[in-house]
Amino acid sequence: MARKPDTSALELKSATLEAMRALLRSGDPEVVLAALDARLGGMPGFFSGEPVVIDCSELPPGSAPDLAALRDALARHALTAIAVQGADEPSASLARHLGMAVLTADSAPRATPPEPEPDTTPEPEPVKRAPDAASVSEAAPVAAPARHTEIIDKPLRSGQRIYVRGDLVVLAMVSAGAEVIADGHIHVYAPLRGRALAGASGDTGARIFTTCFEAELVSIAGVYRTFEHTASGELLRKPAQIRLEEHPDKQVLSVAALATT
Repeated sequence: MARKPDTSALELKSATLEAMRALLRSGDPEVVLAALDARLGGMPGFFSGEPVVIDCSELPPGSAPDLAALRDALARHALTAIAVQGADEPSASLARHLGMAVLTADSAPRATPPEPEPDTTPEPEPVKRAPDAASVSEAAPVAAPARHTEIIDKPLRSGQRIYVRGDLVVLAMVSAGAEVIADGHIHVYAPLRGRALAGASGDTGARIFTTCFEAELVSIAGVYRTFEHTASGELLRKPAQIRLEEHPDKQVLSVAALATT
């Protein structure tokens, strides 16, 4: 008699995985690999162990990335390619063959909501009255729902990671090697010595604020910047804010002193 499997030995749950995104803008393998080495060669081991999604959505038409070579190049920098996004069918098929997941593009169309059923209830006879300012004014805009804010009042040690779907307020030190991530703004009212990633879900208007800037890395909506603080003496240990500036041809991460008076 076959033994009935014990389903309690395994449980499947949904999860949110934070991953780096490698956005490809060229299909030339030599150009892409040289750019990767140039960006990460000066920071050996900084992103060690991080998963990476290879994003092909901005490749020129007809470009076919060398996914195997890119996967191997990422591995040389201790990064793991786990998925491909925005790829055409041949590239998606190759990604599956290489053991990577295939993700849909971020800009997937939303489903059209169904038409509401007609209301057959007879309408009451309207009351006639002279129009006034209130009756002819435009409807007031509906207030947007308040964004969730989470407050952390304990120091974050090296290796700890906090992720919040709204805004994050930290009232204690973020140690070197620790990471704070938020879909909205990040406020650190203490030394920020680790990594801070705001606008994690794509909000380019998110900002990072700290009363003592000593960060290893900051990021807004995926645009990141690393620091060697010997080269940032004018901001070291001072209040600062980080925001994303939109330029005609690119986005620039701005780190500036924060006025305290």
